[in-house]
Amino acid sequence: MRGHLGVRVAQVIPTLLLVSIMVFCLQQLMPGDPALVLAGEERDPEVLEQIRRELKLDQPLVIQYFYWIGNVLQGDLGFSWRIRQPVTELVATKLPVTLQLAGMAFIIAVLIGVPMGILSAVKKNTFWDYLANGIGLAGLSTPNFWLGIMLILLVSVHLGWLPPSGYVPLTEDWKQSLATTIMPAFVLGNAISAVLMRHTRSAMLTALQQDYVRTARAKGVREWTVVTKHALRNALVPVVTLGALELGTLLSGAVLTEQVFSIPGFGKMIVDAVFNRDYPVVQGVVLVTATVYVLLNLLADVLYVLINPRLRGA
Repeated sequence: MRGHLGVRVAQVIPTLLLVSIMVFCLQQLMPGDPALVLAGEERDPEVLEQIRRELKLDQPLVIQYFYWIGNVLQGDLGFSWRIRQPVTELVATKLPVTLQLAGMAFIIAVLIGVPMGILSAVKKNTFWDYLANGIGLAGLSTPNFWLGIMLILLVSVHLGWLPPSGYVPLTEDWKQSLATTIMPAFVLGNAISAVLMRHTRSAMLTALQQDYVRTARAKGVREWTVVTKHALRNALVPVVTLGALELGTLLSGAVLTEQVFSIPGFGKMIVDAVFNRDYPVVQGVVLVTATVYVLLNLLADVLYVLINPRLRGA
């Protein structure tokens, strides 16, 4: 177990280094000159030169990268060029919002997708199987922004059950916070639940055909025990992998949903930063998101060992 996890931990460092290089280099491909944006309408040549000197834009790309990564390793993601605030503070303010939204969406996806996948596999080629597959196909085919707008019209405008937009922190009013995030969380979790359902169904069908399941049934073990204790535990290994990847996708894929529901999270911040050529903010957000994504994959490896005892001796 320690050897398996040790190898995975050792792979995290070069992966994050490669990610940082890609984040920095791809950022340079964005059109426009940030110095022109910061200089305002007058764009005095002396002001432009001073801005480029202060931001190290007059240095070679390699020097700019080492300057940036050196600060990152010290916990300094730089300053927003537009609002002159530390990127670390902006991330600390916006990240909890997106984490709450993504966490709620993931819980909704698991509560819907995994039970539906189990039911679909156990009741193969029955009405319940066709129903679960139909719901899954609808979830995969429905665009998030369209579903969000339809929910606002139905639930907020016509029924008046929930607020149509905005965000209230959990620390201020947890009830109102849940009220403002439950709809966008459902929109995000809808497609993920469909993916989880299809993979759970596939993994369960494979597990139910294994010899140990047939042996358990031959011994007279109750069907519920066979499904939950024997088949499901082994089927969860690929589902855990997918779950970790999809949770990372939720963090980076909440842009449109946050825009539709006016939630001040990572999505809105990065859209504003891209339009304003605010490189440090874009780099900081993408780097943090990529780091969380890598760490979630590492967490999936840890869960492998907990779910599958055969890996504990590796």
